[in-house]
Amino acid sequence: MSGSVVFMGDGLTAGGLWAEWLPEYDVHNVGVSGYTTDEVVAGIDAVVDLQPDAVVLGAGTNDLGWRRSDEYIVRNLETAICALRKRLPATRLLIVSVPPRERDYANTLHSINRHLRQFVPTQHAAYLDLWPRLASPDGEIDPDFSDDRLHLNADGYAAWLSELRPALERLFDRPPSSMVIPIPHV
Repeated sequence: MSGSVVFMGDGLTAGGLWAEWLPEYDVHNVGVSGYTTDEVVAGIDAVVDLQPDAVVLGAGTNDLGWRRSDEYIVRNLETAICALRKRLPATRLLIVSVPPRERDYANTLHSINRHLRQFVPTQHAAYLDLWPRLASPDGEIDPDFSDDRLHLNADGYAAWLSELRPALERLFDRPPSSMVIPIPHV
């Protein structure tokens, strides 16, 4: 397996040692601690410049700290996904669910992830749902995977990686999205 993979998103993405953990890929991690979906949208150019074979996008949890609504977060993530698809039509896209955190955010996060799960296929992208692996039954992040109910610890990243590796293999088994066919303006 080979190919270039760009990881983009917030601090959870930035904190992953993806190049070390996924040596079979040419990995670039452009995730930045503290990034909200606004900064992710603004950072699309940097990802496009890399012309990767695949993009793994994981963001959204920091917006909750700014009290942004689920609609706001979904709109920004959809904007990022559409921009990536339009500007990188032959690139495989893997969108990661916004992971669980404190119980108070569970309903909002479920709403965001439900929207993403439905939207992502419309952009010929794949969706990686980490909730079954990372969440406790009450919707809070499993305490085995986080020391502060927000950031992942080593076990949390190991759990993510256990889901990510087969998702990337499936992603690279599929052909990249077909080219966008422009419709002439009348």
